[in-house]
Amino acid sequence: MNKTTTTLIGPFSQILPMTDLPKAGALKDEQLQVLERAGVLVQGEKIVRVGSYEQLHREAMEQQYELQFIQEPMVLLPGLVDAHTHICFGGSRANDYALRVAGKSYLDIARSGGGILDSVRKTREATLVELVTLLKQRCDRHLHEGVTTCEVKSGYGLTVEEELKMLEAIKLVNRHHRLDLIPTCLAAHMLPPEHSDGSLYLQEMLKELLPQLQEQGLATRVDIFVEETAFKEAEALEYLLAAKALGFDVTVHADQFSTSGSKVAAEAGAVSADHLEASGDEEIALLKQAGVVATVLPGASLGLGMHFAPARKMLDGGLCLAIATDWNPGSAPMGDLLLQAAILGAAEKLSTAETLAAVTTRAAAALNLTDRGCLAKGKLADMIAFPTNNYKEILYLQGKLKPAKIWKRGQHV
Repeated sequence: MNKTTTTLIGPFSQILPMTDLPKAGALKDEQLQVLERAGVLVQGEKIVRVGSYEQLHREAMEQQYELQFIQEPMVLLPGLVDAHTHICFGGSRANDYALRVAGKSYLDIARSGGGILDSVRKTREATLVELVTLLKQRCDRHLHEGVTTCEVKSGYGLTVEEELKMLEAIKLVNRHHRLDLIPTCLAAHMLPPEHSDGSLYLQEMLKELLPQLQEQGLATRVDIFVEETAFKEAEALEYLLAAKALGFDVTVHADQFSTSGSKVAAEAGAVSADHLEASGDEEIALLKQAGVVATVLPGASLGLGMHFAPARKMLDGGLCLAIATDWNPGSAPMGDLLLQAAILGAAEKLSTAETLAAVTTRAAAALNLTDRGCLAKGKLADMIAFPTNNYKEILYLQGKLKPAKIWKRGQHV
């Protein structure tokens, strides 16, 4: 499909455009627009119109548009957006997982050579070519499971040189892969073994790394892990405000085990605060007042055997809720967005509308992306079709119903 070709795709049994929904707060299923026997007009990478297939077909015949005929019953949704991942890494942490489920604590595992620093060692040892190959494989899987936009963090390098290597790998894959990657610099994942002072390390990253990211076009987003085992509240806020002054969007690993991160996110004006398993009423109110998107990560809860973030309470408290995988080698190795969203929805009593919005339009908001996440005129033609005639089957089957057809920027994958 070239830039000038207009194509009618359909008919679909149902289309859920995910348009005209409130940007934040609770959603009822009655608020979902469900178009029956509908089609999509696509020109190049963009959507021209979504509506009745019969009406669009008449126009297509008159204007001699191309046709992509859908024979089987199918339900069309926007492509999924995974707003928080760590899928650029070397090695495996299967040994850590076995120790953890056998009852070893995180601290015990770290003392025995495991934990995040194990992934740091293995990622540092990996060549650029090896990181590109591994990242491409994970992108292939994500795309074929319906994820058309994926955020990817650095953070297993923890030196200027190694962080640049990771972000260069992400840039190279993004240049050639159909999946859109949104790079985020997480040099502030934790204090590396070579450093003993968090503030000095963060100052080094501000002075030596972040300007290079801008010069080389490697990232426009900066993240930090605020936790007792990572970075303290005051130094994190100073770092984020400095990064923001340089022109970066900022986000925070917040409230995974303790609650200071959400305060940092609110005070820094972060786009999103991610994790939030420990968040309570006070933290939810802070994030709501600051307009911060709450990105919850059920994969980390499943991988660590801990409770989910209070997603129901967040929606009822007026937050914009996104659901992401946290796909990483340590705490969240599964990386299946649809499965995790369905399980979280069942556990937290989220409506179908709330869960689907959290992996499409509201997930796009967590990345500050306004050109995707819904099916409407002028938006990217990122679309996924499920082999069913009832959209409720998608979450009912808890991730086992995968897309049968995927379009990325108008191109059938």
